[in-house]
Amino acid sequence: MDLREFLKSLRDGKIGVDEAVARLRLLAVREVEGACLDVSREARKDVPEMVLAEGKSLEDLLRITKAFYAETGRIIITRISDAQASEIKKAFRGKASILHSKKGRVMVVKSASRAKEDTEKAGAVALLTAGTADIGVAEEARVVMEEMGCRVLTFYDIGIAGMHRLFPAIKKSLEAEVDAIVVVAGMEGALPSIVSSLVAVPVIGVPSSAGYGVGGKGEGALISMLQSCSAGLVVVNIDNGVGAAVAAALISKRVRNLRK
Repeated sequence: MDLREFLKSLRDGKIGVDEAVARLRLLAVREVEGACLDVSREARKDVPEMVLAEGKSLEDLLRITKAFYAETGRIIITRISDAQASEIKKAFRGKASILHSKKGRVMVVKSASRAKEDTEKAGAVALLTAGTADIGVAEEARVVMEEMGCRVLTFYDIGIAGMHRLFPAIKKSLEAEVDAIVVVAGMEGALPSIVSSLVAVPVIGVPSSAGYGVGGKGEGALISMLQSCSAGLVVVNIDNGVGAAVAAALISKRVRNLRK
């Protein structure tokens, strides 16, 4: 529940003062060994808390995940390895709802009450990839956007090497009145610029680390997107599906609120 929904619930008598006080206590920082957790981020920023698993020991990851789960009932874990995912599943087996995208290397751990929440859709966002090598980054973005309440339309492997594949995706996206489009592309990273030239909504380019030799690992794609002459295209860092997803979802939520 975001801060607006929380205040409406208090105003409408759906929650009592004691419960409101208890929830407001979440607007603080909780310290656990080795970490200082911002447990109020979702209420303050309307963005679910996410933990980067990559680089963390299993012990630290379990400790942080359990602490966030206890406070907020939901945690998104990104860049999670299969070994880490296996241990998280063991720790929460029978206690929580777990969604795990192996391809996106992302896991969502939710309490039963949060899993049953009927989240109002923020709107629609289109998610495109140039090639199949970009799908992992896209899947990370998809899970995050869906957790933020977006309806996500996916169109994978429609890059400029076969330009004819792009136009049906653009047509369907426009018909669905998407609020933003996230485009993941490696190699020369040309697809986001082309998409941006065809639509009147913000396009968020995500350079992926797919590529050969000089300019590979996403560097060529990043520079190409940054140098785009197509107005309306903004760019996140290499492989940053999370950053693109949060930006697109916040845009979509704002559009939804203006349409009410």
